[in-house]
Amino acid sequence: MKEKVNKSQSKVAVRDYAAISHQWCNDIVTGKIPACLAVKQACQRQLNDLKKQSDDSYPYYFDNEIANRRCRFSEYLPHVKGRWRGQKLVLSPHQIFFRCTVWGWQKKSNHKRRFRTATLFLPRKQGKSFDGADTGLYSLVADGEPGAEIYSGASTERQALEVFRPAWQMVEMMPKFREKFGVQLSGTPKNPTSIYKLSDMSRFELVIGKPPDGASPHVAIIDEYHQHATSEQLDAMKTGQGAREQPLILIVTTAGVDTSLPCYDEYLRAMKILEGSVEDDSYFALIYVIDKDMDTTDFESWKLVNPNYLVSIDEDFLKGAYNEAMTITSKQNINYCRHLNLWTNAGVGWVNMPKWLSCIDKSLQISQFKGQNCYAALDLASKIDICALVLLFEGEERKTIRKLPVINGDDKQEEQEVTISEFIIFPKFYLPEETMNLAGNEHYVKWAKDGYITVTPGARTDFLYIEDDLKAVHANNPIIELAFDPREATYLINNISQWLGSQWVDGKEQSRCVEINQGPALMSEPMKELEARIYDNTIKCAYNPAADWMMGNVVRKQGRATGPVKYYYPAKEREAFKIDFCVAAIMCVARAVNGTKKHGIYDNLTREQLIERMRL
Repeated sequence: MKEKVNKSQSKVAVRDYAAISHQWCNDIVTGKIPACLAVKQACQRQLNDLKKQSDDSYPYYFDNEIANRRCRFSEYLPHVKGRWRGQKLVLSPHQIFFRCTVWGWQKKSNHKRRFRTATLFLPRKQGKSFDGADTGLYSLVADGEPGAEIYSGASTERQALEVFRPAWQMVEMMPKFREKFGVQLSGTPKNPTSIYKLSDMSRFELVIGKPPDGASPHVAIIDEYHQHATSEQLDAMKTGQGAREQPLILIVTTAGVDTSLPCYDEYLRAMKILEGSVEDDSYFALIYVIDKDMDTTDFESWKLVNPNYLVSIDEDFLKGAYNEAMTITSKQNINYCRHLNLWTNAGVGWVNMPKWLSCIDKSLQISQFKGQNCYAALDLASKIDICALVLLFEGEERKTIRKLPVINGDDKQEEQEVTISEFIIFPKFYLPEETMNLAGNEHYVKWAKDGYITVTPGARTDFLYIEDDLKAVHANNPIIELAFDPREATYLINNISQWLGSQWVDGKEQSRCVEINQGPALMSEPMKELEARIYDNTIKCAYNPAADWMMGNVVRKQGRATGPVKYYYPAKEREAFKIDFCVAAIMCVARAVNGTKKHGIYDNLTREQLIERMRL
């Protein structure tokens, strides 16, 4: 018996989704529909591929009927919660684009699906769970794969159910669907366990951790991959797909708060594919993330990277997150992560990560500063942990606006133009081999492989590596001062001080190795200076992913019993969140500001302003 549908549903059922997708791509690329760069790149890639398909040498073709069938299937499914429960789903343009592109492209050689991996990086509340749920159901009953094994994978059962439970409930609400496809359910709405077909033993199940031995996934849906501590589940899913003719890995996730985890590597790979620096015709990516040059304080930017704004995320909710980010500093980074899809590391981080990332300059090379003096700082932590070396050069003088502290309760915050020298910093890291190979340190392994960490043999960091590097630096760039924390550095610093020598300061001879205790009294003011330079973009840093990770890990703590003067120091939320780079950078800034004796954060302040500044 044919299911009755109302007129609005009938119109939805006959939509030409492929045409909608193509038109949406054109509107994005031409600027008719505003979009972030990564979305523009995804659309441009699709348009380019559509042009290529007429070439006999191009191995793929786009099948409009398959693309339309995939979208029709989605809009046959019902909402399972909220005010729309029971109503048929209506796809947003970006959801149509995702389905048409991933399922519409076929191989000319065997008419099997082109894409083997699809990644969706979307902010919160954009319908990601539905994207996963309906993909699982389509793969189970409509993908032409006998004995299909579909897995909803996550790091916890609760997270895995975010995709699997809606799929289970959809099937429960559709008796005609169960009858047509011979689908049955096991479990309960609260604790669903399986959706399966007895006719060929196809099944859709959730998986926590690694899939079961002998599993042969046809489609694996990895939900909120940013929460996975390792890539073990994803790797096992890929390995198990060897016997499948058109397998698919679907990753649906928001950005996370720890760039050391494997999801961040997946994100970087996806971005490189979109920008064209990495070629992989089997990999689809759609990423909604605010661009570096977009204004995070403009609500229009927030709307632009939330494609389901006013659909699955309402104005009051998003505006509430925006207002919280604008008014509560400690909530800024976590809201940028959830709603602008930015990798912001520590949820209550000290630094505004978009501001920090705008200070990264991938073109910087230390060879560009040959012959120029520099400052250096070492945070040696312990001999079994990561050590950081930072070099700082003075760049050209720049004018910038610095905000002055509020005086005598005046509501108006004054600004003043000052001239300061730009700081350019280069980070370098050292780690003992045995520490790198410990469980949970996979991020170190990758960074070391890419040349961002120097690995020393054995169980303890060989400080000779650091000393040799400093000698090489000093030969080309005389080190004015080397700042260090005395806790771990005695033997190394004794050696360095012998060849680095001394300097005359105010008529007194002093070692160029300068001890800086990392307590609040000495770290507070250079920490404020570094923060100010990040915000006014008067510091540049050579690219190093370990440095970015550490910068995002820093939280600002206030020293105890500091009286009317508030002293701050850098700290971390967990032991695994290293901040050595930031500590070394703060020490470097301290010596550079002290050395220049000019253009610092206290320039041109009155005595009253200086006193007030110390109380901030």
